[in-house]
Amino acid sequence: MEGSTLAGKALVVAAVFAVLFTVERAWPAVPRRGGWRRVGRNLGLWAMNAGLSPLLVVPLTAWAATLAPWQRPAWWGGAPGLVLDLVLLDFWIYWWHRANHEVPLLWRFHVVHHLDGFLDTTTALRFHFGEVILSAGVRALAVAALAIPLASVLTFEAAVLVAALFHHSDIRIPPRLEAALSQAIITPAIHWVHHHAVRADTDSNYGTMLSLWDRLFASRSLSPRTPAMAIGVESMGERPLGVLLLAPFLPRR
Repeated sequence: MEGSTLAGKALVVAAVFAVLFTVERAWPAVPRRGGWRRVGRNLGLWAMNAGLSPLLVVPLTAWAATLAPWQRPAWWGGAPGLVLDLVLLDFWIYWWHRANHEVPLLWRFHVVHHLDGFLDTTTALRFHFGEVILSAGVRALAVAALAIPLASVLTFEAAVLVAALFHHSDIRIPPRLEAALSQAIITPAIHWVHHHAVRADTDSNYGTMLSLWDRLFASRSLSPRTPAMAIGVESMGERPLGVLLLAPFLPRR
């Protein structure tokens, strides 16, 4: 049952990726600033992490879901319970994302995501395998502590991927519609500022699904997104795939 649920969610995410990937190339918000070599690099990082998921991430999460030290109350179930689980996990991922910027060891892995010199749907899939492993371990602790069922975690993972594909995308959205959406969720205009190659902006806008966390914890940047905004990491440039894989383990110069 869990296998079929996981496959179904994977198909949904794949369909969303295909649609957004096509739309952002037909109606881009920003002119293209990256070729197919860049796309291949991002998908190469994704392929490694996709292999890790059935071998490590899903089994670890499933195991953690059995370790809850307490019994959930009856009201924390069904559709309301799922919604609460999604909000709690989104709250957790806000702080995990923020820690990846504020803790030097974590930043060594997370910087691989930020070194992309342009944003589109493939950037949402670009993470170092070390970050994926660390994230799975920390999330397992949250899952066990909150007695979150595996079904909720799998739904959250699918929702996070869809949200990430959307807010990394280069699709053109009418300004009034994007402004309305940004009151509730993270939009491309919000997240592109997070990828601005100015550290003050990079260290802001940490939200993944809900936009309220950045407002609540004073991490929302006031910088507007502009077409000429430099994307990447301040004083650092993109690296070949092999160098990206080794970078977190090499001494800093």
